[in-house]
Amino acid sequence: MIAQPTRKLPMPRFCSVADYEARSFNWFLASTFASAIGRNSYNFACAWILVVSGHGVSAVAVFFGSLSMAELLASPLAGWMSDRYDRRSLYLIADFVRILTALVMGAVIITVDLHWAIWLSTIPFAACDRIALTASQSMIPSVGAGFPLATANCIACFLTQSGSLVAATLTGVLLHVCTPTFTFSAIATAFAISVCCMCLVRREPISSQDEPETTRSQLLIDKHLLRLGAIYALLYLGGLLISAIGPSFVFEELGGSALDFGQLESAWSAGSILGAILLISLVRAIDIPNLQLIVLALSALSFAALKILDLPWALLAFAALGILYNLGRVSAEVTLQSSVPRLTLGRAKGALHCTGMFLGLILLGIGAVFSDEMSPSTIFLVFAGILAVSAIALTVLRINCYQKG
Repeated sequence: MIAQPTRKLPMPRFCSVADYEARSFNWFLASTFASAIGRNSYNFACAWILVVSGHGVSAVAVFFGSLSMAELLASPLAGWMSDRYDRRSLYLIADFVRILTALVMGAVIITVDLHWAIWLSTIPFAACDRIALTASQSMIPSVGAGFPLATANCIACFLTQSGSLVAATLTGVLLHVCTPTFTFSAIATAFAISVCCMCLVRREPISSQDEPETTRSQLLIDKHLLRLGAIYALLYLGGLLISAIGPSFVFEELGGSALDFGQLESAWSAGSILGAILLISLVRAIDIPNLQLIVLALSALSFAALKILDLPWALLAFAALGILYNLGRVSAEVTLQSSVPRLTLGRAKGALHCTGMFLGLILLGIGAVFSDEMSPSTIFLVFAGILAVSAIALTVLRINCYQKG
């Protein structure tokens, strides 16, 4: 018998490692965008429903207070879990809980007391939101597809802020034309899309520098991390102050309408997006520690300028604050990711955010006590002074450390 010649099967076509990493990063970005839409839509929908249902400003204040407290308590745990367990799996679990929370809210909102349902739902939602954010931000150095840390973080931040803008528009339309139940179902769908995209993201590889002993190492709190924590907290306080005082500033001092307030929010969001884009080029021209000090100084000037500005110039000041906010926050993320070992990054991120949340709650408490005695622009001016003093102190410390080094 004559042997038949064997037919050579075509070789399977595999994409290169670089292509695989790029596709994985694209799915990561898609998940980040969908999650940002769901997260912000949930907060917008709950706040709006509480207002239109007649529960008043106090119910909305309790909602955001519960959200902040849940995030404060969850931040250290989220950091520890991100360093202990697989970050992608944590993100998926957190998204599943957020899907269930949104679906349950849509189901019970028509049968139970509204404000209690929203208040209780925000606790698991905010806790899982913090776990998902800490896990995803800690993944960026390993899933960034070879991009520099500044570029990868800026892209992720750009999509996060874009998701916030989409969420504001989408939620307003849905609440206007649909029932709250349908709106929460749409929010759950956004998180479901986030889950599907994250399932296509590769698991984090263990590099040679991430040996087993590294996983057991303690997070070292040194002067460098304390300086970064102070900058992060100051920037976080500035963003929180705008969210808390901004409405009163527009309505009471500027005599603006709801349309003016919407323009203020749009100016802030547009500035935040621009800040994420600008950082990519600025880090090539300016040292990041120097850039952070410049951001603090210009933020102090912008907050102080609100004391004398009227519409529409005040909108430019808020846009500038949005630019500076994201320049500082993203640069802080880049500094943290480049200076902290990968397997302790979650705990470091949790510690920084916990510090910002703790100081933010203190600021809200002080504001609640003295808000009747001080105008919103005066509060902005006082915070401008705090930023200016902090910028000077951090500059002096940096000069001293440079001279000793």
